[in-house]
Amino acid sequence: MTEKRFLTGEPKKRDVEHDAKLRPEDFSEYIGQKRVVENIDLMVKSALKRNAAMDHVLLSGPPGLGKTSLAMIIAKSIGSDLHVISGPAIEKKGDLAAILTNIAPQDVLFIDEIHRMHISVEEILYSAMEDFRLDILIGQGASARTMQIDLVPFTLIGATTRSGLLSNPLRDRFMAHLHFDYYVPEELAVILHNNAKKLGVVLNENAKLEIARRSRGTPRISNRILRRVRDYALVKDHDSVQLDDVDKALELLDIDSMGLDSMDRKILKVINEYYNNGPVGIDALSATLGEDKQTIEEVYEPFLLKEGLLLRTPRGRTLSKKAIDHITN
Repeated sequence: MTEKRFLTGEPKKRDVEHDAKLRPEDFSEYIGQKRVVENIDLMVKSALKRNAAMDHVLLSGPPGLGKTSLAMIIAKSIGSDLHVISGPAIEKKGDLAAILTNIAPQDVLFIDEIHRMHISVEEILYSAMEDFRLDILIGQGASARTMQIDLVPFTLIGATTRSGLLSNPLRDRFMAHLHFDYYVPEELAVILHNNAKKLGVVLNENAKLEIARRSRGTPRISNRILRRVRDYALVKDHDSVQLDDVDKALELLDIDSMGLDSMDRKILKVINEYYNNGPVGIDALSATLGEDKQTIEEVYEPFLLKEGLLLRTPRGRTLSKKAIDHITN
């Protein structure tokens, strides 16, 4: 059974509403991802001068780094509406065709998890992106014919956590492929400073830096921890959030000094105790943990790899000395 995580689980409706209040309003408020923002800003300004739809762009990188927020800023900057949909939610060609035929000129269509779109649905995007036209096959066999539907110029923003799973024909139709990197603690501290003001929270400098350090390089997690730490300080009748509030709130959430939660530590301990620090294949690890291997690869492993705790070798996963020291001390 998949364990629901505080750190990287799918946001609930209430979380989405809270996150919306904390999203940056424009490029000047957007912290981090400097190279990505510079490229997008240039593309937006060019589109405005040409009075045309902005070129299609693919945003890749781990979840929670601000891809959706950037799409919202893009739509706002060019004065267009943003249409948001998830790749897996588009089950039939007709679903996507209905969306594409009902958007206004220069609108922005944001497809999250675009790598999980079915190939048959994906194929109708090819002509839509290149020629702003839908090619729909009607009938079968010798009587089959293609019907063409003209579309208004639009901008497609695709977001993916695994760009390698996109087909080459789809990837090649994006004019820009921009990758999001994890944030450094200093950038997260600025985001926390700004969002604490929006929430009306007085955040001690040491508390702010500790949250940033234990947020796994991810603004979404920083915001979640900020709200939980605020709740803790509020219940304890503290006028401001201190370092001790952060430590105790994160202890309740079972988040350790490195920002690892119980599932992260379970993965490391299973490799350590069951497989003598590895190497172990993903199938064996998945079976032992009782967790889907795709979830392990997409949700849990990226941060463990980034922190140098987990190592991938041709023979499987192994633990670094840093990981062994962390789980045995």
